[in-house]
Amino acid sequence: MNQYFKFKDFFKEIYLENEIKINEKMSEHIYFKVGGPADILLSPTTVEQLVSSIEVCKENNIPYYIIGNGSNLLVKDGGIRGVVIKLTNLNNIQTKGNFIKAEAGVLLKDVSAKALEKSLTGFEFACGIPGTVGGAVFMNAGAYDGEIKNVIKEAEVIDSNGNIIVIDRDELQLGYRTSKVMKEKFVVVSAIFQLELGEEEAIMNRVDELTRRREEKQPLEYPSAGSTFKRPEGYFAGKLIQDAGLKGYSIGGAAVSEKHSGFVINKGGATAKEILDLIAHVQDKVKKQFGVELHPEVRILGED
Repeated sequence: MNQYFKFKDFFKEIYLENEIKINEKMSEHIYFKVGGPADILLSPTTVEQLVSSIEVCKENNIPYYIIGNGSNLLVKDGGIRGVVIKLTNLNNIQTKGNFIKAEAGVLLKDVSAKALEKSLTGFEFACGIPGTVGGAVFMNAGAYDGEIKNVIKEAEVIDSNGNIIVIDRDELQLGYRTSKVMKEKFVVVSAIFQLELGEEEAIMNRVDELTRRREEKQPLEYPSAGSTFKRPEGYFAGKLIQDAGLKGYSIGGAAVSEKHSGFVINKGGATAKEILDLIAHVQDKVKKQFGVELHPEVRILGED
């Protein structure tokens, strides 16, 4: 039973009625293509709508969860009680000189494309990361020896008091898959990236190279949340999993990718429980064989 349905009217002052999604299937909003329904799903198109949505949730003690495009997310089969606020409609992007300002819902590939268009270098590493700017700042996303901390100038966030503040790069405390935003449970509104002027052809060649490497090594043909585990210090998760004899190992529709053991994939008809059971099995085997603890990189929400 949707116990938060009764709060639908509170959001009618902020959204049109057809913009307030009730019992929305989260499997349609995350890359894994699994997960039960969210009681209420909202997709603000302005920062004002976002701030007002959070205020309504706080005033009425409604649990709320901020998501981007669901590329690094696993929602459990029981779904999410409360409100999910999806930021992908906050997608304005601007350039000024060697700076790019992008709202939280802008896809990283679109920032990379804009950088290429303006012959700006430094953002090539993110051309294949399927996440949004908000999620990337939240977890200091990175790939191919690049990460957000290397290119960000500042981020605009909503703090725990509902105020919009600007935090510069040093204050963001960006580390390996962590940030002040994550620790303080702030909400990213936008970010400004500081890049360098480069040569369009060289930038394009680098993007093409990274795209080719990603297509060759990653199981992009299957639903997944990208790299399932954080990199343990001194090791590579995929290598540990492969050496544990788990390449291709499956539980129901969930499997360790044959192409890259660091990826758990939905090979067809998987449930969130099967994915979680497989993650736990991999953690257990790697811990027993190598004494190394694997921690999920994927964010897990909802209830069984």
